[in-house]
Amino acid sequence: MIEEFSLIGETMLVSGLIGTHGGSMSVRRGNNLLITREGAMLSALKGDDVIEVPLESGGDDGGASRELVVHRAIYKNHKANAVIQAFPPEAIAISISDSKLVPQDAVGQSLFRGVPVVRAGRAIASDDVARILPGLVSGTNGVALVKGYCSFAFGKDLNEACKLSSALEISSKVLIASRSTSGGRERPQRPQQQHQGRRSAIPPGIGVMDRSRNRRRR
Repeated sequence: MIEEFSLIGETMLVSGLIGTHGGSMSVRRGNNLLITREGAMLSALKGDDVIEVPLESGGDDGGASRELVVHRAIYKNHKANAVIQAFPPEAIAISISDSKLVPQDAVGQSLFRGVPVVRAGRAIASDDVARILPGLVSGTNGVALVKGYCSFAFGKDLNEACKLSSALEISSKVLIASRSTSGGRERPQRPQQQHQGRRSAIPPGIGVMDRSRNRRRR
């Protein structure tokens, strides 16, 4: 199990989804869960960096990740077997201004139509996030953002949760690039807009036909 944790942790570091000591991972094991220790390097985990704790809160959690409260909430509300907390920078940037991340790329649209953004008074180790986030995501796999902080992805195993985390960041890069491209183009003015504010040289009520009649009379 530690090998799987380490492989996923190294993949996330190389992919830019976490920093050297950021993020957390867990898997369900019966009535317990295995979760990374607070402050552990996910890309270089040792045997004692993964801790087994009960799904229900209470008692000594043995130095587990401070995001244990959110991991527990996801397992209680979904049939997920793995949860990953990551720090995808582009996705976090979008979460600051958007209430939902809507992917524009085909892969992102096939995985998630929209990624909800949780807004809470406190983002880190937050009981509010644990209460709100599970209800915003449906199904046995999914992903959500915490405004200005991180992402949480869950699925049948760590591989699927990592896939969703990676796809989220790629969709965010595409979205930011598309916004930058469209924002750099100046919208052409419509013909009627170009003439707004100009007074016609022809008085009201006199048209083309009126002038043609005058010519014929001369």
